[in-house]
Amino acid sequence: MPRKPFLLRVDDQLLAAIQRWSADDMRSLNGQIEFLLRDALKRAGRLPKRALVEPAEQEQE
Repeated sequence: MPRKPFLLRVDDQLLAAIQRWSADDMRSLNGQIEFLLRDALKRAGRLPKRALVEPAEQEQE
């Protein structure tokens, strides 16, 4: 799946909290944000079925 870069503006405190969380989970900041977005979309039922597969699992197919 190709990735598309984009600019994201967030509050300093929010960014710091996500950075701490990403360090705790041993993910990059970008990886953590993508994980959180994917999880939120899945919970809301707005993620296409094919996208439910994690990116690492898609590469193995």
